[in-house]
Formats: sequence, structure tokens, C-alpha cells
Amino acid sequence: MDEISLEDLALLDVLKRIDQGVELVHGDTAIRLRMVESGLIDDDVDGLRLTTAGIELCKSLQHRVAADAQVEKIMQKRAVSETAKVPETATNGAQQAAAQG
Repeated sequence: MDEISLEDLALLDVLKRIDQGVELVHGDTAIRLRMVESGLIDDDVDGLRLTTAGIELCKSLQHRVAADAQVEKIMQKRAVSETAKVPETATNGAQQAAAQG
């Protein structure tokens, strides 16, 4: 499974800021317009708010980030396990060679 893209992480960040009522910065203007056009947010006199589609996308991206983190933990545990096994085998081989020598 490929890791979540930087573009998706940036989108998640903007969605979360909108959901939390944090004012967007000037550089977010282009993405804000694209999000309005795609139906992810509403931008009216009441300010910015997520639409149902925006909420669902935000949840989906959050699940993806969590899944990626879980995969990373599993891969790290496997790497540690494999690394721990290698010296054991090397030690056994060295002990056998010494015993034969």
C-alpha cells in the first residue's frame, strides 16, 4: 500500500482547519476555491464550513493517516525482530566454527 500523498495531507490539513474554525491564510485561496467548486466546503456570509462530502473526505483521509501509521509500526516491529535474529544466527555460527577449530 502506498503512503498517503503530500497533496492529500495538505488537503486534510485545510479540511481540519476549516472544521475547527481556524482562519485560512492568504496562500490557501486557490485550494479554498477548488474545494468550494468540488462541493467540499460552503463559503457564504456565515464563513467556511464543511459540506457532508467534505466531512466524509476528512474522515477518510484521517483513517488513511491512521492506517499508514499502523503499517509503519508493524514494519518497524518486523525490522527489529529480523535484526534481533541476525546476531543470534551469527553468534551461533561463530560458536560452531570455534568449536570445530
